[in-house]
Amino acid sequence: MKYLNDPFTPERYLPPVGIYSYRLFVPLTYYYSPIRSASRIDWHFDPFAGYAGVDDAEQRRALLPYNEATFTEAKRVDALVDGALLYVYTHSAPGAIRLWESDIRRARAYRDNLTKEASARRPVARFFVPDAKTDVAEGVDVKLKRPNWWVTTGAGSLQFSQNYVSKNWYKGGESSVNLLGNLLLTANYNDRQKVQWENLLELKLGLASTPSDTIHGFLFNTDQLRLYSKLGLQAATNWFYTMSAEIKTQFFNGYKANNATMVSAFLAPADLAVSMGMDYKLNKPKYNLSVFLAPLTYALRYVGNDKVDETSFGLKAGRHTKHDFGSQVSPTLSWKIISSITFDSRLNYLTSYKWTRIEWENTINFVLNRYLSTKFYWFARFDDSSVPKGDSKSYFQLKELLSFGINYTW
Repeated sequence: MKYLNDPFTPERYLPPVGIYSYRLFVPLTYYYSPIRSASRIDWHFDPFAGYAGVDDAEQRRALLPYNEATFTEAKRVDALVDGALLYVYTHSAPGAIRLWESDIRRARAYRDNLTKEASARRPVARFFVPDAKTDVAEGVDVKLKRPNWWVTTGAGSLQFSQNYVSKNWYKGGESSVNLLGNLLLTANYNDRQKVQWENLLELKLGLASTPSDTIHGFLFNTDQLRLYSKLGLQAATNWFYTMSAEIKTQFFNGYKANNATMVSAFLAPADLAVSMGMDYKLNKPKYNLSVFLAPLTYALRYVGNDKVDETSFGLKAGRHTKHDFGSQVSPTLSWKIISSITFDSRLNYLTSYKWTRIEWENTINFVLNRYLSTKFYWFARFDDSSVPKGDSKSYFQLKELLSFGINYTW
């Protein structure tokens, strides 16, 4: 076999017997030909029968100018193999047969495109042949670039909208037709091994007309500055040890209709939440899901404007800060329903075991083309850490928005 496998020797002829008898050396397979040959009567016409002057048919075949046996060798070997397989079929134990001929016919053909391994032996003449020279360019500067694990994205929109605000909305405002601007910037780091770091800056500003307001020409009923960062270290396939920080405030002063009293302002209030826990992430072609479970959360509320009543945001009179410890659950979902419709949802459940603050933000984006879209946005909120606004004494607040306008993503 070493001689036959030597690439420097000519290919050797393998006798047909070794080819035709392969069925005896593979895992035991049930072939149809042994039973078929044993179940029929073979009779062949002998063209030499009755040949004058010769009595035996074999002797008469010897008169041919060629050896007929070379043309019937495959048939004779098949007959011997069929007989051996028939004996094995009838005397083997039940279950010994591994495959059926139909299984082999359904299997795909295996093509060996690998070249034979070169032998360690080399002809003596080859040692006197000079090796081919390879030209190597000298003075070439080799630059190695580290992979960039950062991915940055941005999305901006400017839309006309119809807006509904409940009477007890904590930042004021009224139902009206308004203009809404939105800017979302992300910078995410992922080394494809252990570390994931997500950073998000979200700016929202809604300007509403106030026909019934005799004091203000317009009001800001959507005003949000949100900065969010989440650092995760992989613990298992979809689980990450995670630490997050989020700060939320607004840009401009907030008023209620027909009222000159300021109800909110920049950094009044400002909410900071720092959490530690586990984050479950599931990334699929159609949707991305993240569920952040933080049993340890530090919550800070700051009111930095003396014209804003701090007691309406749960602070004691004369105080500017409020510190709490509790827990947080924050699932987020981004779902591409079809190519032109997307659904984004974010739920933030924060509690200090004395008060509960829940925010559920949902957006359905109907993309008309690259620059035009229609959005349906609703924001439900429950906060019993603050004094209810307006005539309603309910802690539940609701805002919905249906808009059409320009959007751009990069």
